[in-house]
Amino acid sequence: MDSWTKVYTTRNHAEASIIQGMLEENNIPVQTMNKQDSSYLIGEIELYVPAVLIETAKQLVDKNLLN
Repeated sequence: MDSWTKVYTTRNHAEASIIQGMLEENNIPVQTMNKQDSSYLIGEIELYVPAVLIETAKQLVDKNLLN
């Protein structure tokens, strides 16, 4: 099994969904870990990608955030 590495963290569901979709469109599998409390929305949403694709994923995230 591949090891997974955190590529992005946010508190915004919409932002996490957009980043996840962008990575998946570029054939990078994504695992989402929602650490937010459902009542108070305290905490973060973390996106993980396979460790072998971390550099490509980081470049795509950085490029997306600049636009």
